[in-house]
Amino acid sequence: MIGKLKGIIDSYGEDFVIVDVQGVGYVVHCSSRTLQNLPPTGEAASLSIETHVREDMIRLFGFRSDAEREWFRLLQSVQGVGAKVALGILSVLDPATLANALATGDKATVARGPGVGPKLAQRIVSELKDKVPAFSGVDPALIRLSDSVEDRSAPAPVTDAVSALVNLGYPQAQASAAIAAALKQAGEAPEAKTLIRLGLKELAR
Repeated sequence: MIGKLKGIIDSYGEDFVIVDVQGVGYVVHCSSRTLQNLPPTGEAASLSIETHVREDMIRLFGFRSDAEREWFRLLQSVQGVGAKVALGILSVLDPATLANALATGDKATVARGPGVGPKLAQRIVSELKDKVPAFSGVDPALIRLSDSVEDRSAPAPVTDAVSALVNLGYPQAQASAAIAAALKQAGEAPEAKTLIRLGLKELAR
């Protein structure tokens, strides 16, 4: 199995790159985000590789980092998500954005991936939400806060603060992340106005 390729960029296709490794050209399928970040033809490149072996073919999928490859694998653990859909999601969302979207239950952001409808986005969020901390730097406290806001078990000041930021035009995921950060600074039993003030400072960073 191929896990990594280092070679010279030979040419680009619509959704793949050919990497010349000592005279052998490997066709590597990539997300559009990865393709955009690769060097021009004739320059050296290194890609983390996921090898898919089928009865009738072998396909290589390339990533700029091992973390992106792990997300590719994780996404495909969800029923209805194949390699094409997983690459599509990674084409529009970098790993950090995807992790935050899953952590905060932001189905709309996940649904930005080509071929991802509302039902599939819901399934991806539901099945992967608890796995996010292991795959990224997302604070588990953010996941707990998002869950408590969603099921209305959060303290009133927290719910009011998140709602206030959403009413100011911030996406729910961003508002939840800001208030989660604010809670760490606010001390015990903070008022909503304190959380809003600290949350706005976080968003202004």
